[in-house]
Amino acid sequence: MKTLPFLLALTLLTCPAGTSANERPPNVVLIMADDLGYHDLSGYGHPSIKTPVLDRLAAEGVKLTSFYAGATVCTPSRMALLTGAYPARLGWTRGVVGYMMKQGEGLSPEALTMAEVFKAAGYSTGIFGKWHLGDNPGMRPHEQGFDTTYYINKSNNQTKDLWKDDKVVTSPFNNRLLTEKFTTQAIEFINTRREKPFFLYLPYTAPHFPLEAHPDWKGRSQFGVYGDVVEEMDHRIGQLLKALDQHRLRQNTIVIFLSDNGPEPMTRESKADPFRGRKWSALEGGTRVPCFIRYPGTIGKNRESDALIAAIDLLPTLAQACGIDLSKLSRGTPVIDGVNVWPTLADSKDSPHPREDLLFWHGGDGFQAIRVGKWKFFPNRRHAGLKDSAGAALFDLESDPGEKVDLSARHPDRVNAMRRLAEHRLVEIKKNMVALGKAK
Repeated sequence: MKTLPFLLALTLLTCPAGTSANERPPNVVLIMADDLGYHDLSGYGHPSIKTPVLDRLAAEGVKLTSFYAGATVCTPSRMALLTGAYPARLGWTRGVVGYMMKQGEGLSPEALTMAEVFKAAGYSTGIFGKWHLGDNPGMRPHEQGFDTTYYINKSNNQTKDLWKDDKVVTSPFNNRLLTEKFTTQAIEFINTRREKPFFLYLPYTAPHFPLEAHPDWKGRSQFGVYGDVVEEMDHRIGQLLKALDQHRLRQNTIVIFLSDNGPEPMTRESKADPFRGRKWSALEGGTRVPCFIRYPGTIGKNRESDALIAAIDLLPTLAQACGIDLSKLSRGTPVIDGVNVWPTLADSKDSPHPREDLLFWHGGDGFQAIRVGKWKFFPNRRHAGLKDSAGAALFDLESDPGEKVDLSARHPDRVNAMRRLAEHRLVEIKKNMVALGKAK
């Protein structure tokens, strides 16, 4: 149950701050792949996988090359994306729902989700895909702000149940058909909710293992089953974008694409080149992911930005773009760690980029690193895969994106400053955090 102060805070959001009474705010379509590596799209350098739809979507907006998922594994990454908060602020310490986290734990019902923010502002809200934020009553998507739901509650290797609202509608589901089914349901949502603003969250299960190609896509790529799965997802996203065009919604819809973390270690076909590390790791390969955003007429075409931007920034950024005033939130809700990067996305020359630093989380061990500007610091060099001696590690990501050359001995003052900043951030998070949701 949401608390009374929480509900009162939501009522303050129902009048978008940046729009007039007769002006319709933009729709939002938030698409997330599962375990897609930085290198796994043709537009990010893959030589064999062909993703023309996503490449065109990136060219129609801004392509982000220093974008970071909310964490390096599924559950905390989704917590961060939907709340704008570091996962540690939401009580997370390790693992995912169904693995390493305790039975019955998930996203706290007290946490304010992006869906609740948009719903309170008059939007229709829908999720079609993977939830992975809690199985139990109080932690399901229809109780966390989504009007329309069609989802699996964990990863596709952890469950065989397909849910709609509070009921299992298919068991066992056919893993080969999930990308198609989620897209079909998302398009139906657009068809039926197009007359008012909508927030559509499409967290695909692809290309998370087990890798099983759709019958119509088996063997079509030049990169085996993994390529088949990614290329089908690209095609399905094209179908969804076509639906927006058919209803003349392209100009008034913000479309975002990202991945939830880096490549799954067991899925060897997936790559994070030129970065080192994979899913679970706080190295760049575990958390730097593809991301691009299209909003015709507001975000210019054919742009790239290497500004430091994170998934936690999307909530305050989209709120700004849609005229929603987050400053009216109750103090009883978790702190938002994200910052509004809308001026950067819109290529404004009048506003400096607001994000200067970012904390990094290992999927099983919590905090491991901090980035400030081009510098990334690991207090424990072993967490960076450097086992030759004790101490810290410092990398210049601009000249060394693979995090191979430790510069800590050359820059002791920078090491000390970044260590102090990380400690300060962690102390503040611990003082202002909520507990994980727990089954009653």
